[in-house]
Amino acid sequence: MPGTTAAALGQRIETARHAAGLTRRQVCDVSGVSISMIRKTEGGERWPSDAVLDALARAVQTTPEELLGGPRRTDSRVHQAVPELQRVIAAYDLPDDGPVRPFPQLAAAVDLAVEYRVQSQYARLAEETPPLLDELFRAVDHAQGADREQTARLLALAIRSADAVAYKYGYRDLSARLVELMRWAAGIAGDPALEATAAYVRMEVYFSTGQLSPGLRSLRAAVDRMPAPTTEPLAAAAAALHMRAAVAAGRMRRADEAREHLRDAEVLARRVRERLYDGTAVGPDSLEIHRLAVAVELGEQQDLHDAVTAATRWAPPRELPAERRSHYYIDLGRAQMLLGRPQHAKESLLVARRIAPQHVREHGQVRAELATLVRLSRGRDEQLLQFARWAKAV
Repeated sequence: MPGTTAAALGQRIETARHAAGLTRRQVCDVSGVSISMIRKTEGGERWPSDAVLDALARAVQTTPEELLGGPRRTDSRVHQAVPELQRVIAAYDLPDDGPVRPFPQLAAAVDLAVEYRVQSQYARLAEETPPLLDELFRAVDHAQGADREQTARLLALAIRSADAVAYKYGYRDLSARLVELMRWAAGIAGDPALEATAAYVRMEVYFSTGQLSPGLRSLRAAVDRMPAPTTEPLAAAAAALHMRAAVAAGRMRRADEAREHLRDAEVLARRVRERLYDGTAVGPDSLEIHRLAVAVELGEQQDLHDAVTAATRWAPPRELPAERRSHYYIDLGRAQMLLGRPQHAKESLLVARRIAPQHVREHGQVRAELATLVRLSRGRDEQLLQFARWAKAV
C-alpha cells in the first residue's frame, strides 16, 4: 500500500505476532519463513515478497491487507452517515427549499451538536448533523442583515461539529472542505473571535498533512489579525490560538517558540473563566492540559519528568469536556512511555477510555501506543490485548 514503509510493516507484523502469543520460532514452524527473514522483516530491514507476507499473515492470524493497511476504522454508523454529510455540503450555496425552525430552536439544536462533539459522541453527531446543516444552509440563504450574521454563527459551530466526525474518522478531504466552509460562515458572521476559532480548527488540516511550518504561520497570522483582547471571548480566542501554536511548535521541536506561545497563552487564559468559547474549552485548566501536550511533543526528559510529576498533584476537573480530559490522559500515557513506564502508560490509557471511549478508539496515537505496549509485553497481558483489539491496534 502506498505510504506504508518497511519499518511500519515490520512493527505491525511483530505486534500481530505478540498478540497471537507466538515466538519467532513458532511463526517459522507454521509459515515456513526462516527466522532470519522474520527478524529482518520485523526490523524493517527487508520488504517481504507477496508469498512471504501471505505466509506470515496466516501464521499470526491476520491478513496481508490488515498488515499493509494498518488498523481499520471502527464505527459503521459513522461511515454510513458520511455520504449524506457529503451530499449536504456539496450544494451549500444552493440549498433545497424546506422548513426552517425559529432561531431559538436552531440555537438549541446547535448547542446539542456542540455537546455531542466535546463529549466525543461521534456516532450521534454523524447521524444528526447532516439535516441540521441542511436547515442552517437554508436559514443563512433566507436571512438578511443581523439575522443572517447570527444564523451564520450557528452554522459555523454546526460545521465545526461535523468536521470532528470527518477528522476523527479519517475523511481528510471532507474535513478540509468543512474547515473552509466554517471559515466562510465565520466571515459572514463578522465576529473576530469566531474567525479566530476557524483558524484554530484549520490547523487540523496542517496536522493531518504534516505541514506544520505553514500551519504555524497561519496561527501566527490569525493572532496578528485579531483586535486587542479587550473582551473575554477575544481573550479566550487568542489564548486558544497560542495554545495550539505551542503544540505545533513543540511537534517541530522548536522549544523556545513553544514556550513563548505557552507564556502568551497563560497571560490570556488566566483572564477568562474555564468554559467553552465558540466550542473550544479555554481557561486555566485547559492551559495545564496543553502544558503537558507541549512537553510530550518536545520530548525533553526534564520537561516530561516535571509534567508526569505534576500529574500526581493535579487532574482535569470532571467539569471539563470529556474529549479534553481524555486528551490529557492520552498525552500522560505518551509521556510515561517516553520515560520508560509502560505499566503507568497503560493505566493512563484505560482512564482515557473510561472518560471518552469513542475518542480513544479513533485516536491514532492511542493505537500506536497500544501496539508498542503489546510488543513490550510480548502479548502476555490479557487486559492489554483486549484493549488493543477493541481499539483495532492489533
